[in-house]
Amino acid sequence: MTLWVYYGSALALSAADYADGLARLHAGMRKVDLASPRFTARIEHAQEIVANPGLSPALVSADRALLGSRLADLRRAIDYHNAGEQLLHGEPHPGNVLMTSGGPLFIDFETICRGPVEFDLAHVPQAVCDLYPDVNSALLEVCRHLVLAMVAAWRCELGDEFPDGNRWRHRLLHALRDGPPWPTLDVMTT
Repeated sequence: MTLWVYYGSALALSAADYADGLARLHAGMRKVDLASPRFTARIEHAQEIVANPGLSPALVSADRALLGSRLADLRRAIDYHNAGEQLLHGEPHPGNVLMTSGGPLFIDFETICRGPVEFDLAHVPQAVCDLYPDVNSALLEVCRHLVLAMVAAWRCELGDEFPDGNRWRHRLLHALRDGPPWPTLDVMTT
């Protein structure tokens, strides 16, 4: 017996449907009064992994220094923008959205947090960002850079069970060293 509803994955998710669904999700979340951590708690977790060799033994010192400085600098850069904050999904990447006959269905809300909408947008394909209303492009770039650094840190954590995590870590660190423009996560997987 299950309480879950099954949704087949035969329907394609267009960028327009994704952007519209995410905008509607954000509009609904603005109305929710729910105690939740600020997005910076996720940065702090990544910083703890990077700072502690016991948590990230595979991370060489040069990469540890790179990630440590990026995470700190990017947190300050986002605060500098002084953007409005609201309740966010936290990771609305393509793996956390299903296309149903009723439209996009977002799943996996365990990463819910408060922050600027651009933090959520940093997890989605560029085509979705292009269709999302009222995006602060400069803040989006900082958030995209931050997401790459956070995911790289998480792939360094001892016991990380993400499939092919070592390859991901190397690709992410390489992208961080290459510099802007910052790739979206969906580009990193291809």
